[in-house]
Formats: sequence, C-alpha cells, structure tokens
Amino acid sequence: MDDAIVLYPCAGRSHLTTMVELGKLLLQHYPRISVTVLTLNTQNARTASNPNYVISATAQYIAAVKATTPSINFHELPPISDIPSNIPQVEFLFLLPSLNNPGLHQALQTISQTSKLKALIIDFFCDAAFQVAANLSIPTYYKYTSSASTLALFLYRPTLHKCYDKKIKEDLGDSLLDIPGLPSILASDLPEYRMSDRSSKLYGYFLTAATNMAKSNGLIANSFEQLETKAIKAISAGLCVPDGPTPPIFCIGPLISGSNQGGDGQHECLTWLNSQPRQSVVFLSFGSMGLFSAEQLKEMAVGIENSGQRFLWVVRNPPPDNEKEPKLDELLPEGFSERTKDRGFVLKQWAPQVEVLSHASVGGLVTHCGWSSTLEAVSAGVPMVGWPLFAEQRMNRVAMVKELKVALAVKDSEEGWVSGEELGKRVRELMEGEEGKTVRERVTAMRDAAVEAWREGGSSRIALAKLVQLWLSSTE
Repeated sequence: MDDAIVLYPCAGRSHLTTMVELGKLLLQHYPRISVTVLTLNTQNARTASNPNYVISATAQYIAAVKATTPSINFHELPPISDIPSNIPQVEFLFLLPSLNNPGLHQALQTISQTSKLKALIIDFFCDAAFQVAANLSIPTYYKYTSSASTLALFLYRPTLHKCYDKKIKEDLGDSLLDIPGLPSILASDLPEYRMSDRSSKLYGYFLTAATNMAKSNGLIANSFEQLETKAIKAISAGLCVPDGPTPPIFCIGPLISGSNQGGDGQHECLTWLNSQPRQSVVFLSFGSMGLFSAEQLKEMAVGIENSGQRFLWVVRNPPPDNEKEPKLDELLPEGFSERTKDRGFVLKQWAPQVEVLSHASVGGLVTHCGWSSTLEAVSAGVPMVGWPLFAEQRMNRVAMVKELKVALAVKDSEEGWVSGEELGKRVRELMEGEEGKTVRERVTAMRDAAVEAWREGGSSRIALAKLVQLWLSSTE
C-alpha cells in the first residue's frame, strides 16, 4: 500500500489552484507519495451574491491539470440535492463542505482501503471536515491560502472574542489594535466578515475554524520566513494562541502557478509589452472578483492618464454584468483610448498575470492585495500599490506596506472610493519617486530571498522536508 495524502480545497477557484500547486510540489520532491484532490460538486449551488455560482472554468482547469500532471488524482464528492439558496457567498463556502461531510467520510474510507492515508490537508473553509477526520483518526492539517500575517489574526480570533462583547470594530472605533506578529492595525482594517456580530452564523464559522486550527496537527502557510519573519515567529512561539498549545507551522512558499497563459501562442498584451522600455509599464489588475462601479472606472482612467505612465490595465464590467465583455468606449472617458494609445493597453476581462509580472517591461502593479497576486509580484520583483477591495485584503495591505515594505498604499474612503488624483499620485510615486525606489529595492531583495527559500538548505525546502517526514514517520 502506498502512502497517500488527501487535499481538500473549498469551492473557490483560487483555493483549488493553490491546493493543486501543493500537490504538484509534493509529487515533484516526493514522488513515492500518492496525492488525491477532493473536489466539491457545485452543480446545485446558488448564493445571494452569485446566483449562477457554478464555476465552469474549474472543470477546464482540472482537465488541464490531468493532462499535464496525471499523477494527481481527482475525486469529486457526490452532488448535494438540498442546498439552501440565496445565502451570502462567504457563508456558503463554509456551508457546502459541511453538507458534504457524509460524502467526505465515504471517500476517506475508500482511499484508506487501498492506501495508507497519512494526512488530510484542508482549506479553512472546509473546517467541517476536521471532525470527520478526527472520527477516522486521520491527522489533519490546515492549508492557509492567505498571508502569515492574517493567519496570526485568525489564530488570535478566540482571544479577541473573549476581550470584546459585541462587534470589535464598534468597540474599538478607529483605535489601534495590537495583535501578535502584526504591526499596530486600525480596527477599521480588520476583515468585516470575521469581526461581525457574534450572533451571526458567519461569526460562529470563523470562530470554530480558528479553534480547530489550534487543535490540528499542523498549519501549512504559503509564505516564506524572510518575507513574513515577525508573523511567523509569533505563531511559532505560541503568542497567537495564548491559552493553549499551537501546532507547528510549515512555511513552504512562495507557491504560485508557473503559468496562467490561456489558449495557444503568445497573448497580445505580451506582444505589446515586448515593444515597451524596461520596467516602464504599470500593470493594473484586481483579480477575478475585483469589480468597480462605472463611476470608479472613469475616475481610474483619469488617474491613469494624468499619471503620465505607460500602463496595462485589465477592465471588467461593473456588476451585475461583470461576466459580459466590457464596451470600453462606454465605460471609459470620451477620447481616453485615443489619447493614451501610444503608451497604454487596455485588456478586457483577463490577463495572463504570471507572464505579465515576469515581463521585463513591467515596473509596477496596482493590486487588490490578494495574497496570490502579492506573492506573484514578489516572486517577479515587482513593487506594488495596494488598493484592497474585500475580505482580508485591507489587513494584507497593512502588512505589505508597514511590515513587508513591498508596497505603497492608496488613500481610500470608508466605502473604498479612490480619486483619480490619488491614484495618479501613487502610480507616479511608485514608478518615479523616492518611496517607489525604496519599495523597489525591498521587493527585489525579497524576490532573491524567495529563490533562496527553495534552494537546497533553504527555509521552505527544509519546512517541506520536515512536513513530509512527519507524515511518513506516523503509524497507523
């Protein structure tokens, strides 16, 4: 019987991608291990924020992985017939795995009949699986998809729960909060959905997940020691779980996709970048869920134009038509395309981000501060301007600016509005100013440190070896 590891991501595409990358990494360095990825069937899923939740691109992605890495096994859990409709999307990400627990239990038992099941690695949204694995005596590890800094907050969540009676943001207002491993952070920068009223289901989901993570066999973080030294040390020292033991943390990053090129041949934006001077282009990209109002898009165009910089900008339609191809002449200011045609390129919907960031002509990224995008930029040595939109991204920005020092921050309103003047100012500073120069030097150093982390004897290489040794040395 072979030694098997089972990976269990939530339904989100980025969560699936990072889990598959972990599977590839394991097979690359330890081919004797069998890797199975469990996937959730979302054919009957609907949410309030996304009534057409079914992710068609997921099937295409899995087919591509099977073609290039056939040694990764995929096992789709049975569809769930009675899924409540019109619930908030983040709440849905917790609910769907809990509804799949019977199917998960059966899948794990089936795998155990032909393999020595050494570990179940779960996304924190799949926290409902923790009890299933415990009942089957399967060691369980949490794969955390965001930064070590936000992991520190996650683990500290039960302590905050004990300290405040109602909503933390309401209790603290705009005062600073001290969390182990983090720079002082405004309460307003905390993730809203994790700090909501304790009577809500979502609050309970996050609190339970944080509690279970502290009881797990280990935490797997997509980061590396030199990038997030302070947060990683705080977690390792047990400072984030002051009333109990902390499981070991294994930082095996940066773990990013080697390529996200779609279709055959070179993308047209890469051809355009080939004709631009070195490090002269600022790339504006906000992830697959980064959406703006029509008014904000026009304001962004004003800022980009007035910055005087060369640019590559990914534009998507405002909701609810965000899946439709945008009509740029209607969305952007009159004459914008003509006035900027010699120094700008506007893409509709999507860009091959990994390839773009790796291109020599790209000198900056305006980003939503999603952790995958942050790691891609760091790995390419590209400095950033942080414009967070939702989830934990405001916290990521605090860490990126204050602790990691790889980004500048735009000044935004409570509602997230950024003026064209502010965007233009920050872009110019990143590309031409002294602050931008300092950030560029720092991110270049972190790019080199990321390479070193994966060399023989590097921190991430050692962490992976320790993790696998822990699995293989365990007994039934």
